[in-house]
Amino acid sequence: MSKKAGKKKPGGDSATIALNKKARFDFFIEERLEAGLVLHGWEVKSLRAGRINLTEAYVVLRNGEAYLIGCNIPPLPTASTHINPDPTRTRKLLLHQRELAKLIGATEQKGYTLVPLDLHWSRGRAKLSIGLAKGKKQHDKRADIKERDWQREKARALKHGV
Repeated sequence: MSKKAGKKKPGGDSATIALNKKARFDFFIEERLEAGLVLHGWEVKSLRAGRINLTEAYVVLRNGEAYLIGCNIPPLPTASTHINPDPTRTRKLLLHQRELAKLIGATEQKGYTLVPLDLHWSRGRAKLSIGLAKGKKQHDKRADIKERDWQREKARALKHGV
């Protein structure tokens, strides 16, 4: 068996770095976009190690540009000593001008916001999936919990042959 046969190709589930499960629970996702990130070298190394938290992160639009705020990428213990890493710094998102114009128009509407959905590798580059989302009400969240519990019970019943 050759060395290449054992490696996984990016594009499968191994390409996903982090998921923001809370975003799907708290928001209705209307539309998805993929954006690049401006990262430092130590951040890329931390991403390759899987050290990232998207749970409290959000996307803002300022001066015609998109920024990721609140994303925590803790540095590796082996990070260089001559830099001072900031794990929660504001990171610029790379989007086309027409995508930015569409997002600016959509977020000016009442109730729409931009949330990060997942971070993944695409051709060796870190990409962030962002969603144009509308907030859920409390009763919508309860309905989601009820539906999830019903699916779990149904799968359990089918498994045991009841």
